[in-house]
Amino acid sequence: MILSIESSCDDSAIAITEIETCKLLFHKKISQELEHSVYGGVVPELAARLHAEALPKILEECKPYFDKLKAVAVTSSPGLAVTLIEGVTMAKAISVALGIPLLGVNHLVGHIYSLFIEKETMFPLTVLLVSGGHTQVMEVKSLSEISTIAKSMDDSFGESFDKVAKMMGLGYPGGPLIEQLALSGDRKKYNFTIPLMRIPKIAFSYSGLKNAARLAVESGAKEDYADIAASFEHVATAHIIHKLKKYFLINPPQSFAIVGGASANLYLRSQIEELLKPHGASLLLSELKYCSDNAAMIGRVAVEMYEKEIFSSLDVLDISPKSQL
Repeated sequence: MILSIESSCDDSAIAITEIETCKLLFHKKISQELEHSVYGGVVPELAARLHAEALPKILEECKPYFDKLKAVAVTSSPGLAVTLIEGVTMAKAISVALGIPLLGVNHLVGHIYSLFIEKETMFPLTVLLVSGGHTQVMEVKSLSEISTIAKSMDDSFGESFDKVAKMMGLGYPGGPLIEQLALSGDRKKYNFTIPLMRIPKIAFSYSGLKNAARLAVESGAKEDYADIAASFEHVATAHIIHKLKKYFLINPPQSFAIVGGASANLYLRSQIEELLKPHGASLLLSELKYCSDNAAMIGRVAVEMYEKEIFSSLDVLDISPKSQL
């Protein structure tokens, strides 16, 4: 079995995955949403302190599995430096104490493998990753063959939702709150400009749309918020659809997946389903409980890394907060 640890942001999680079957034997996550909601976003130092409290409590529940562990895996990049350290430090201690090898896992690869928790992998695959920190399109042929086709030049899809929610005083995390509010709004009420419409480059940008939403919030009343949320969600999604259409002209999709915390957005899912229909492409989605950060996806990557003997040295493994794919 492999024990995996996730602490890249504000979720403390540990999982136990069986190597031979990829079966998830244990998974527990402690969210910090309530503590951070007071501040309207994640406070790194607070997150680190909460990880220091939560991770040992979860680890205590994993002791019955210790004698069967063959490796310990941990998210080492990317993420918040002060929270990554908590997980990596624990993983190193377990590695030394139990005499088992260490696996440093890229969090973004983890999101890709969230599609395959307790399943076999299905590559090649075109993947859209949408989260609080990333918006990017990748071509994935295998664990070692991942190429980034397009990414955001500024804010991410998920981050922009959180920030617009904060402007409205809705709370944190903002994505689900904006999505819920948008259900009662008019998606065409505010004619926000779709970002990068006249730029041929396949890339993403949300800073301008976020600013347009801010101006609408400041000049509107609370009764306008539902229409603003609906219009914002519509245009934020239309931006992704517009750029994917351009990319599909060059590289028509066969199998397409959406991963990351913001992949739980049902409007985004529905629009991409429509986009894929003319291509006859299949759409892969993670289970909703595995869309956000979790240790089960880290464990699923770790199984393949273990089989390929992609181990990390105690001396060499360090955090890499800004690492990309």
